[in-house]
Amino acid sequence: MITRINSGDYRFDLPGGAGADAIHTQPQYAYAMCVLHDDSGLVGIGPAFTLGGGNQLVCQAIDILADALYGRDIEELMAGWGTVYRALADHHQLRWLGPHKGVVHLALAAVGNACFDLWAKRRGVPLWQLLLDLTTDQLLALVDLTYLADVLDADQARALIEQARATRAMRMGVLTSGYPGYDTSVGWFHYDERQVSENAKRAVAAGFTAMKLKVGARDPQYDIRRAHAVRAAVGADITVMVDANQQWSVPQALDMCAALRDINPLWVEEPTHPDDIVGHQRIARAIAPIKVAAGEHVANAVQFKNYLQLAAMHFVQVDCVRVGGISEFLTISLLAKHYGLPVAPHVGDMGQIHQHLVLFNHVGLDIPKLFLEYIPHLRQHFVHPAHVAHGVYRTPQHAGIGMDLRHYE
Repeated sequence: MITRINSGDYRFDLPGGAGADAIHTQPQYAYAMCVLHDDSGLVGIGPAFTLGGGNQLVCQAIDILADALYGRDIEELMAGWGTVYRALADHHQLRWLGPHKGVVHLALAAVGNACFDLWAKRRGVPLWQLLLDLTTDQLLALVDLTYLADVLDADQARALIEQARATRAMRMGVLTSGYPGYDTSVGWFHYDERQVSENAKRAVAAGFTAMKLKVGARDPQYDIRRAHAVRAAVGADITVMVDANQQWSVPQALDMCAALRDINPLWVEEPTHPDDIVGHQRIARAIAPIKVAAGEHVANAVQFKNYLQLAAMHFVQVDCVRVGGISEFLTISLLAKHYGLPVAPHVGDMGQIHQHLVLFNHVGLDIPKLFLEYIPHLRQHFVHPAHVAHGVYRTPQHAGIGMDLRHYE
């Protein structure tokens, strides 16, 4: 039984230039945490991710939403989490502040993630194992397909899970081999040509076969010079992606994608405002065969549905600490599977939770094994930091979702 609930505001300064992109120039990585205590002494930790300012607002919303969980048993809660999730998301007053986006939805992410953490700890297993052990009915009970029935109803979702279950044995090897990563830390926005070149070489030496560069400067030549420096440093066989963090208008995106074409990027990430789905569609059509990746700031499953309906993204970058938690991540993963698209999460959690989720997606939903973003800057703060060796995430074995902090009180 859940006997005590509190929220925590945790903020971490970054070393010079780390974490910066074209619009978020002075980030402070921060978690608004929901903390659930049960009568057995277990503690469930659930984060939402921010860049510092406003983190306290998410904590205030956590305190309001989580109040409904007092006195509830975690097994009973998770047996029908999709229904509980819907009730919390449709809070009779707080829904007005969204709906299903912004501060309140981030708080819902923290609450839901804490429940998954407590549940996995109660069962004594890592999150990936918990999800793989569930029956199809139990998995479906975790998600809310409201507003998605025009493209994915419960029967279709059931069929996707059952089809993947029949071939699971073919994909279990990933649990031994690990899940490939890609290095985001090589190319933060404030790093000049020399630094991105050196970082890229170090990433290759460390075993990474893919990496990402931040672009979106007011001076296009700054982006072009740095992009060519990375490509020259790593050669033609390494996968390079670029990330504009929403800085371009649609015409600017078309011009810049043409200018960057000769470095052969796999994708251009967040090329324009995340709410401009038609704009993303236009860009996706125009820049082929370069792909569009998006999802870091796509707020909920309904918006993802529209992106997928319009073929406005090719890589689904859903993040369980930015949408409504692990439950909505699973819902969006089912949408991606339905549309035949890969899921390559944005990792506001520094990969701590998503290393579990991509394993489940690959084994449990037969979503292709691609790679998972790796950002190492907060490793020292976690009790069980993600273990990446030779460019590969090694399968975690500790119980829970992996977000326990060393200095948590």
